[in-house]
Amino acid sequence: MASMTIGPNPDRKALARVGKQVRERLAGDPGAYRVPVEDGEIFVIAGFLSQDECQRMIELIDAVARPSELFDDVHIDAYRTSWSGDVDGTDSVVRMIERRLCDLIGLDLAWSESVQGQRYEQGQEYREHCDWFDTNALYWKKEVHRGGQRSWTAMVYLNEVEAGGATEFRNLGINFDPQPGVLLLWNNATPAGDVNPAMLHAALPVERGVKHVITKWFRTRKWS
Repeated sequence: MASMTIGPNPDRKALARVGKQVRERLAGDPGAYRVPVEDGEIFVIAGFLSQDECQRMIELIDAVARPSELFDDVHIDAYRTSWSGDVDGTDSVVRMIERRLCDLIGLDLAWSESVQGQRYEQGQEYREHCDWFDTNALYWKKEVHRGGQRSWTAMVYLNEVEAGGATEFRNLGINFDPQPGVLLLWNNATPAGDVNPAMLHAALPVERGVKHVITKWFRTRKWS
């Protein structure tokens, strides 16, 4: 999670390089649809996961879900009210999904964080935030040595939601309703390598039903 503060950007060149690499890779994939927005880069891939794969991931999420947390120096009441947890990375389905994702975008698995699962029950949400790191925050002193800035975010919806639960990019004027197996990919930086405030997004409250998603964040270098 990152606030809207924008500090020094030591990973600017790396963000520009990784952004270009993934952008060109997806541009050559007929299954990757680039969403027509001016101030950001979002791609949609339908049918990325099968129904059986979605169900397996839901089971893995439910096995580890606990109240979601923010970084140690970020304290905002009721900001993120979902359940979340890192799923079992040794599971064969998880490993297959990771290989498929890395092949799709052309980035090394070693540059990515563990797959995190999120479960949103009725009324739960994750208010507006950006995925890039605020380099003025205390947590950056640790994250800079753990792979640096976040470059791309990959998120897959696992089930239909009866009502609510959309992912809203308010600054871009677009919402995405949960659709099972659909992958969203977005660049957390501009083509020049600056962190992009336009990628502010929110998981809107679930009104009826339950929402499950998995998320994987890629860094500018090897994550540890």
